[in-house]
Amino acid sequence: MESTLEQHLDETMKHPAIVGVLCTDQQGHNLGCRGSLSDEHGGVVSVLAKQAAALTRDPTDTPTVCLESDSGNILVRTHGTITVAVHKIAS
Repeated sequence: MESTLEQHLDETMKHPAIVGVLCTDQQGHNLGCRGSLSDEHGGVVSVLAKQAAALTRDPTDTPTVCLESDSGNILVRTHGTITVAVHKIAS
């Protein structure tokens, strides 16, 4: 799985608007990262996804968190047991 994840991270970073990507497990441990998102962001990303999920009444609903700034957005979403964060620059 690790090599497949590494390939997906590399492919994601090939998109010109993406400057960072991070994958964590349910405890916020880093499974892989590239660019502007690093190990130190894993816990925060994991907690953001969990807190957003707590805001919905539908347990099958998986919200996407979007942190917006003038320079870009960080999108956070959980897929099964993995949480993914993508840092995109503003276009």
